[in-house]
Amino acid sequence: MAHKHLFLLRHARTLERAADEQDIDRELSSIGLQNSTRMGINFLNHDYKFDQIICSPAKRALTTAELIVEQLKIDPSEIFINEEIYEASTRTLLKVVNSLKNEWKTVLIVGHNPDISYLGEFLSDAEIGSMTTCGVVHIKFELNKWEEVSEGSGQMVSYEYPDLLNF
Repeated sequence: MAHKHLFLLRHARTLERAADEQDIDRELSSIGLQNSTRMGINFLNHDYKFDQIICSPAKRALTTAELIVEQLKIDPSEIFINEEIYEASTRTLLKVVNSLKNEWKTVLIVGHNPDISYLGEFLSDAEIGSMTTCGVVHIKFELNKWEEVSEGSGQMVSYEYPDLLNF
């Protein structure tokens, strides 16, 4: 039986939305920028190798992903932007997971609350609650195909967030 590893990451902390600003254009705060870099270092320290990184088109999610891949020495052009992840329902996010290429063993999805948290709980039956900004849930599946991922089919390996990181 093959293993699949799914990492669900909530974008890092943002600035308050300006009155004339579209939600999709919100920027990361200085803490959000620092935490994204720290999470990238954390991934590097754990030697995570992502076969695919999929990201919401929102500026805050993309900046989070770009700072992470910078630490992993991955070209930012490797980040795949999926329009469906922005304002997605849990069902839509599950559809994204079910349509992943089976040759990919480890995938990182960068998205938004509340649905990134809901998806983590739905897939793992773990009590995660509302993921903190720049929090990441690692879920392992003992499945051969991503299309087999369904409710409770995964096991939560870890839930990490910047305040837990010891560096």
